[in-house]
Amino acid sequence: MYKIALVEDEKNLNSLVVKYLTSEGYEVVSFTTGEDAKKAISNDISLWILDIMLPGVVTGYDLLKEIRTSNAKMPIIFTSARDQDIDKIMGLEMGSDDYVSKPYSIRELMLRVKNLLNRCYASITEKDTSTEEFNGYIIDFNKRIVTKNNENINLTSKEYDLLLFLLKNKSTAFSRDQILDHVWGSDYFGSDRVVDDLMRRLRQKMPDLSVETIYGYGYRLSL
Repeated sequence: MYKIALVEDEKNLNSLVVKYLTSEGYEVVSFTTGEDAKKAISNDISLWILDIMLPGVVTGYDLLKEIRTSNAKMPIIFTSARDQDIDKIMGLEMGSDDYVSKPYSIRELMLRVKNLLNRCYASITEKDTSTEEFNGYIIDFNKRIVTKNNENINLTSKEYDLLLFLLKNKSTAFSRDQILDHVWGSDYFGSDRVVDDLMRRLRQKMPDLSVETIYGYGYRLSL
Protein backbone atom coordinates (compact mmCIF):
# COMPACT_ATOMS: atom_id res chain seq x y z
CA MET A 1 0.00 0.00 0.00
CA TYR A 2 1.30 3.45 -0.89
CA LYS A 3 1.70 5.89 1.99
CA ILE A 4 1.03 9.54 1.21
CA ALA A 5 2.01 12.52 3.35
CA LEU A 6 -0.27 15.56 3.01
CA VAL A 7 0.84 18.97 4.27
CA GLU A 8 -2.10 21.40 4.15
CA ASP A 9 -2.90 24.08 6.75
CA GLU A 10 -6.53 24.59 5.63
CA LYS A 11 -8.16 22.07 7.95
CA ASN A 12 -11.35 21.55 5.93
CA LEU A 13 -9.40 20.97 2.73
CA ASN A 14 -6.96 18.76 4.61
CA SER A 15 -9.79 16.55 5.88
CA LEU A 16 -11.41 16.38 2.45
CA VAL A 17 -8.21 15.35 0.67
CA VAL A 18 -7.46 12.75 3.35
CA LYS A 19 -10.97 11.34 2.90
CA TYR A 20 -10.57 10.97 -0.87
CA LEU A 21 -7.03 9.57 -0.68
CA THR A 22 -8.18 7.00 1.87
CA SER A 23 -11.14 6.03 -0.32
CA GLU A 24 -8.68 5.40 -3.16
CA GLY A 25 -6.90 2.85 -0.97
CA TYR A 26 -3.90 4.92 0.15
CA GLU A 27 -2.53 5.14 3.67
CA VAL A 28 -2.41 8.82 4.62
CA VAL A 29 -0.61 10.90 7.22
CA SER A 30 -1.54 14.57 7.32
CA PHE A 31 -0.01 17.70 8.80
CA THR A 32 -1.13 21.32 9.13
CA THR A 33 2.29 22.83 9.86
CA GLY A 34 5.69 22.50 8.29
CA GLU A 35 7.28 21.93 11.67
CA ASP A 36 5.24 18.76 12.28
CA ALA A 37 5.74 17.51 8.71
CA LYS A 38 9.50 17.97 8.96
CA LYS A 39 9.62 15.37 11.74
CA ALA A 40 8.18 12.72 9.36
CA ILE A 41 10.62 13.21 6.48
CA SER A 42 12.66 10.17 7.44
CA ASN A 43 9.53 7.99 7.62
CA ASP A 44 8.51 5.45 4.98
CA ILE A 45 6.55 7.78 2.65
CA SER A 46 5.66 7.01 -0.99
CA LEU A 47 4.61 10.53 -2.07
CA TRP A 48 4.32 14.02 -0.57
CA ILE A 49 1.65 16.64 -1.29
CA LEU A 50 2.98 20.00 -0.09
CA ASP A 51 1.27 23.37 0.26
CA ILE A 52 3.72 26.19 -0.48
CA MET A 53 2.25 28.72 1.95
CA LEU A 54 2.29 27.32 5.48
CA PRO A 55 2.00 29.05 8.85
CA GLY A 56 5.06 29.21 11.03
CA VAL A 57 8.72 29.16 10.14
CA VAL A 58 8.91 26.06 7.91
CA THR A 59 7.42 26.64 4.43
CA GLY A 60 6.66 24.18 1.67
CA TYR A 61 9.90 25.23 -0.02
CA ASP A 62 11.83 24.41 3.15
CA LEU A 63 10.20 20.98 3.33
CA LEU A 64 11.01 20.31 -0.32
CA LYS A 65 14.69 21.00 0.31
CA GLU A 66 14.71 18.70 3.33
CA ILE A 67 12.90 15.90 1.46
CA ARG A 68 15.20 16.15 -1.55
CA THR A 69 18.24 15.98 0.75
CA SER A 70 16.85 12.84 2.34
CA ASN A 71 15.58 11.20 -0.87
CA ALA A 72 16.32 12.75 -4.27
CA LYS A 73 13.77 10.52 -6.03
CA MET A 74 10.80 11.04 -3.71
CA PRO A 75 7.65 12.00 -5.73
CA ILE A 76 6.39 15.43 -4.67
CA ILE A 77 3.32 17.47 -5.69
CA PHE A 78 3.22 21.17 -4.81
CA THR A 79 -0.03 23.08 -4.25
CA SER A 80 -0.53 26.82 -3.94
CA ALA A 81 -3.32 29.41 -3.94
CA ARG A 82 -0.96 31.81 -5.71
CA ASP A 83 -1.48 30.92 -9.37
CA GLN A 84 1.71 32.48 -10.64
CA ASP A 85 4.30 31.09 -13.04
CA ILE A 86 7.09 32.04 -10.62
CA ASP A 87 5.69 29.64 -7.99
CA LYS A 88 5.47 26.82 -10.52
CA ILE A 89 8.95 27.41 -11.89
CA MET A 90 10.50 27.74 -8.42
CA GLY A 91 8.86 24.54 -7.26
CA LEU A 92 9.93 22.62 -10.34
CA GLU A 93 13.46 24.01 -10.22
CA MET A 94 13.75 22.88 -6.63
CA GLY A 95 12.70 19.38 -7.57
CA SER A 96 8.93 19.01 -7.29
CA ASP A 97 7.39 16.63 -9.82
CA ASP A 98 4.03 18.32 -10.29
CA TYR A 99 2.16 21.50 -9.38
CA VAL A 100 -1.55 22.08 -8.70
CA SER A 101 -3.05 25.55 -8.32
CA LYS A 102 -5.79 26.19 -5.76
CA PRO A 103 -8.69 25.92 -5.89
CA TYR A 104 -8.21 22.55 -7.51
CA SER A 105 -10.53 19.69 -8.37
CA ILE A 106 -10.16 16.80 -5.94
CA ARG A 107 -10.60 14.43 -8.87
CA GLU A 108 -7.74 16.16 -10.70
CA LEU A 109 -5.50 15.80 -7.65
CA MET A 110 -6.39 12.10 -7.34
CA LEU A 111 -5.48 11.55 -11.01
CA ARG A 112 -2.16 13.34 -10.59
CA VAL A 113 -1.34 11.28 -7.50
CA LYS A 114 -2.22 8.02 -9.28
CA ASN A 115 -0.25 8.88 -12.42
CA LEU A 116 2.82 10.03 -10.49
CA LEU A 117 2.86 6.91 -8.33
CA ASN A 118 2.52 4.71 -11.41
CA ARG A 119 5.37 6.47 -13.19
CA CYS A 120 7.65 6.29 -10.16
CA TYR A 121 6.97 2.82 -8.86
CA ALA A 122 5.57 0.72 -11.70
CA SER A 123 7.98 -2.01 -12.83
CA ILE A 124 9.62 -1.47 -16.18
CA THR A 125 8.41 -4.28 -18.40
CA GLU A 126 9.55 -2.90 -21.71
CA LYS A 127 13.22 -3.61 -21.02
CA ASP A 128 14.75 -7.04 -21.67
CA THR A 129 17.71 -6.25 -19.41
CA SER A 130 17.89 -4.45 -16.10
CA THR A 131 20.68 -2.06 -17.11
CA GLU A 132 21.80 -0.07 -20.13
CA GLU A 133 24.96 1.87 -20.94
CA PHE A 134 24.67 5.12 -22.89
CA ASN A 135 27.44 7.67 -23.43
CA GLY A 136 29.26 6.45 -20.33
CA TYR A 137 26.17 6.44 -18.12
CA ILE A 138 24.91 3.21 -16.55
CA ILE A 139 21.14 3.16 -16.08
CA ASP A 140 19.69 0.56 -13.71
CA PHE A 141 16.02 0.31 -14.67
CA ASN A 142 14.96 -1.82 -11.71
CA LYS A 143 16.55 0.45 -9.10
CA ARG A 144 15.97 3.69 -11.07
CA ILE A 145 19.63 4.59 -10.50
CA VAL A 146 22.04 6.33 -12.88
CA THR A 147 25.81 6.20 -12.38
CA LYS A 148 28.92 7.35 -14.24
CA ASN A 149 32.48 6.41 -13.32
CA ASN A 150 31.00 4.55 -10.32
CA GLU A 151 29.47 7.76 -8.99
CA ASN A 152 25.73 8.07 -8.44
CA ILE A 153 23.88 10.86 -10.28
CA ASN A 154 21.02 12.03 -8.09
CA LEU A 155 18.01 12.49 -10.38
CA THR A 156 14.56 13.43 -9.20
CA SER A 157 11.75 11.08 -10.19
CA LYS A 158 10.63 13.45 -12.95
CA GLU A 159 14.19 13.84 -14.29
CA TYR A 160 14.48 10.05 -14.39
CA ASP A 161 11.12 9.75 -16.19
CA LEU A 162 12.35 12.18 -18.85
CA LEU A 163 15.64 10.28 -19.20
CA LEU A 164 13.79 6.98 -19.59
CA PHE A 165 11.50 8.45 -22.25
CA LEU A 166 14.50 9.76 -24.22
CA LEU A 167 16.34 6.44 -23.98
CA LYS A 168 13.32 4.51 -25.22
CA ASN A 169 13.03 6.84 -28.21
CA LYS A 170 16.59 7.56 -29.32
CA SER A 171 16.97 9.66 -32.50
CA THR A 172 13.26 10.53 -32.49
CA ALA A 173 12.29 14.19 -32.38
CA PHE A 174 9.50 15.16 -30.00
CA SER A 175 7.67 18.44 -29.56
CA ARG A 176 7.33 19.98 -26.11
CA ASP A 177 3.65 19.05 -26.06
CA GLN A 178 4.47 15.42 -26.86
CA ILE A 179 7.02 15.31 -24.05
CA LEU A 180 4.45 16.83 -21.70
CA ASP A 181 1.95 14.09 -22.56
CA HIS A 182 4.46 11.26 -22.13
CA VAL A 183 6.30 12.48 -19.02
CA TRP A 184 3.65 14.45 -17.12
CA GLY A 185 0.58 12.65 -18.46
CA SER A 186 -2.28 13.79 -20.68
CA ASP A 187 -4.13 15.18 -17.64
CA TYR A 188 -1.40 17.77 -16.94
CA PHE A 189 -2.66 21.35 -17.05
CA GLY A 190 0.16 23.83 -17.36
CA SER A 191 2.70 25.57 -19.55
CA ASP A 192 5.14 23.65 -21.74
CA ARG A 193 7.86 25.81 -20.17
CA VAL A 194 8.23 23.07 -17.56
CA VAL A 195 9.70 20.86 -20.31
CA ASP A 196 12.52 23.32 -20.96
CA ASP A 197 13.20 23.67 -17.25
CA LEU A 198 13.30 19.90 -16.67
CA MET A 199 15.52 19.39 -19.72
CA ARG A 200 17.91 22.07 -18.47
CA ARG A 201 18.22 20.34 -15.11
CA LEU A 202 18.77 16.94 -16.73
CA ARG A 203 21.49 18.36 -18.99
CA GLN A 204 23.23 19.95 -16.02
CA LYS A 205 23.37 16.62 -14.20
CA MET A 206 24.14 14.56 -17.34
CA PRO A 207 26.15 16.84 -19.67
CA ASP A 208 27.24 13.93 -21.90
CA LEU A 209 23.69 12.82 -22.67
CA SER A 210 23.72 14.43 -26.18
CA VAL A 211 20.23 15.91 -26.20
CA GLU A 212 19.66 18.13 -29.23
CA THR A 213 17.43 21.19 -29.09
CA ILE A 214 15.19 21.54 -32.13
CA TYR A 215 14.45 25.24 -31.99
CA GLY A 216 10.81 26.15 -32.21
CA TYR A 217 9.81 22.50 -31.79
CA GLY A 218 11.36 20.35 -29.07
CA TYR A 219 14.16 17.87 -28.40
CA ARG A 220 15.86 14.69 -29.64
CA LEU A 221 18.34 12.29 -28.01
CA SER A 222 21.18 11.68 -30.47
CA LEU A 223 23.03 8.39 -30.83
